[in-house]
Order: sequence, then C-alpha cells, then structure tokens
Amino acid sequence: MEHSRRSPTVRRRRLGIELRKLREAAGMSALDVTRALEWSPGKVTRLEKAQAVKPMVVDTRLLLDLYGVPKEDPRYEELVTLTREARQRGWWISYKDVLDDPYAEFEAGAEKIQTYELANIPGLLQTPAYAAALYRGWLIRDPAEIERLVQLRMQRQAILSHDSPPYIWAVIDETALLRPFGTVEERREQLRRLIDTERFDHITIQVLPLDVGPHLGMAGPFSILDFPENDPSLVYVETEPNSLYLEERTDIQRYSVVFQNLSAMALSPDASIAHLTQLAHHWSRGRT
Repeated sequence: MEHSRRSPTVRRRRLGIELRKLREAAGMSALDVTRALEWSPGKVTRLEKAQAVKPMVVDTRLLLDLYGVPKEDPRYEELVTLTREARQRGWWISYKDVLDDPYAEFEAGAEKIQTYELANIPGLLQTPAYAAALYRGWLIRDPAEIERLVQLRMQRQAILSHDSPPYIWAVIDETALLRPFGTVEERREQLRRLIDTERFDHITIQVLPLDVGPHLGMAGPFSILDFPENDPSLVYVETEPNSLYLEERTDIQRYSVVFQNLSAMALSPDASIAHLTQLAHHWSRGRT
C-alpha cells in the first residue's frame, strides 16, 4: 500500500511556524492574542508548537484577521489551505495503540534523511525478523504487540518505494552489523536487504568499521530530516525514556557537522557494499 508523501504532522509544524512569525511581526505576545480572542490559556502556544492535533480553519482565520493579514494577501488562503491539510489523518493513525513517538509522522514527509545508527540497523532498512528480534530484546513479550510493531515498521518502509521517495543516507556502525540475532539465515536476509539497496539511487549506505576507534557517533544515534517547500530541518536524537526533537539552526548545523565527520570516517558506499557482501558470505558458512 503506497502512502501519501504529504504528512499532516509536517503541515501542522509549518502552520505553527508561520503563525508565530505573523504574531511576532504584529508585535503581539501569546498572552495578547489569548486576551484579544478570549481563548483558553495555552491555546496559542499549542497551535504554534504544532501540538493541536486538528487545528481549526476558523481559528486560523481569526488569527490572520487579528494580525492584519488582508484576505487578498496570497498568504491568507495559503495558510487556510495549510490548516485543512494539517487536519487530515495520516496512515499511522491506525497504529496509535503502539505508536508513542511522532518520528514516523515526520519521516513520512521528509525529502532527505541522514541517519546514523550505533547499535541497530536503521528502521527503514530492517527486515521483519530483525525488527521482531529487536522488540523481543526490549523485553516486549506479547506476540500480538510485537506483530503490530513489526507491521508499523514495515508500513514506514513504504516511502522507499514511493514515486517520489526521500533520499536516505545511512551511516551504520559495524557494531550493529556484528550483533547476532535469530538464525543464520535471518542474519543473511538482513544483510542482503542492505546489500540490495545498491540498485537504488535514493539510498546510500556506509559502514563505519570498528577499527576507526572512538568517534563522535559514540554519543548515540540521530537523524537529520530535511523537508520540501523550505520547511525547516529537524534533528531527531534517540534517548531514553524520551527522544529529543531539535529545531534550532545551531543544533542542526552541529549534527550536520557530526554526520559529515562520520561519513568521512566510514567506508565508501562501494566499499561498504563489498564489506556487507563479505559478512553475508561469512555467515552463509554457518559462522556466528
């Protein structure tokens, strides 16, 4: 099933950013708006931080009028349309029983994803067997829950076969490749999944070998998401118990430098595929 590449979550984020810019240009604080429109405390902040699941068109019109944006201004209808798009339901809504992080919602609308993984294969490149093994390793015991989580992960991968897929650039620490799981055949299947990406122009994989020694990526995995239509980039940092979403320009620049550093230390894409092929051959002879 092919999903739309327009993410309502990304639309909500863009709407919030634009509304905040207009408020600041009008010289108003969030409290000023709350008092002027007799809204409940926190409503303006929720809209601007994209925390309103379904922003209302009537609210957007009220804000535009308050900020002095005339109806003949192209921005007026653009933001009203953006509000309608932000109200749509994404495919992930059916997985709300197991989805407790919005990353998949941002990923669905990304134009480019640069991801670094220290201990795991990137989610977009995992096989069902590998994903299931990960969830069992995270002490999830309910087979039905594991199946739902695996289904969700496989649904996320639909963007890779879309007519306009995102460009994926993954740097994978060799640690993730060497950690055993399941059967030898399942390990080979996962490696083959990575090797087969060689035929896709929109996927680049690099292996960061163990012999490079300590490096910046040892602080933990992260992803940099770039979006179309000049929407600001986003850095996703995996942490426990709650992951971080960074939007400040300085944070994006810092992680971009880290990613470039890791890419420079890693094997080239061609050498990485050769390394993966050698490792798959190693396991095909029954070694672990």
